[in-house]
Amino acid sequence: MPKYSIIIPVYNVEKYIERCLKSVFTQSEQDFEVIVIDDDCTDNSMAIAKKFDVKIIKTKHVSVSEARNIGVKHAKGEYLIFLDSDDYWNEDLLKEVSKSLKNNPDLVRFQVRMTTDTGENTDFKEETFTGKTGEEAFNIISKFHYVESVWCYAIKREYYLKEKFQFRKGMIHEDFGLTPLIIIKAQNVNSIDYIGYNYYRRSGSIMNTPDYEWTKQKVKDFYFHYLFLIDEIKKTPVNRTIFKIFFIHFST
Repeated sequence: MPKYSIIIPVYNVEKYIERCLKSVFTQSEQDFEVIVIDDDCTDNSMAIAKKFDVKIIKTKHVSVSEARNIGVKHAKGEYLIFLDSDDYWNEDLLKEVSKSLKNNPDLVRFQVRMTTDTGENTDFKEETFTGKTGEEAFNIISKFHYVESVWCYAIKREYYLKEKFQFRKGMIHEDFGLTPLIIIKAQNVNSIDYIGYNYYRRSGSIMNTPDYEWTKQKVKDFYFHYLFLIDEIKKTPVNRTIFKIFFIHFST
């Protein structure tokens, strides 16, 4: 069993996929499998991906959320890490995460650098901790710059499957409807200070150039996520006030 399953949904990112995959295969720790979800690419993304030792799963165009779900079904690793295909890692990410696995956590949070087309970098060095409950961890992480982005966590696969977590199909900002639950339901959470994930804000991406119809759908989907999360949190014996405060801050 590999230590990590790296799940990468790919849809027409030929300009970025090689950088993404190189950042994985040049990691200082190499105990992983890479699962690439070919979300019906029509460019050269898959030709580039095939240059690397990856498992490619071909799908119809099913969106990022379902592509991630498909990746989880094929994963064999002890921990799941999601990676967006236009983003990339720093070389010691897996090594630093591995240092944090001694207490057998359900979840390890690592930190983020935002990069742009102009080459500007912004580092987000957040609070570190070890062995917090999900409720304690959420109370801290909910104040971080990136909270719901699933790509800045390593998640124990056994925990993920036990809780039957899934991304909602066809939803905008699907992380928001799941990651808060992954955090708060965990029994054991660590946060490390290593800035290992490079989040690339590229011009032309759907998140940075939304049109009116996209914005309407986003509002509708956020409301759905909100209702879902409120309903789910009622089933979990935690302080719901923390959750509600997070929603208020997120929407403002």
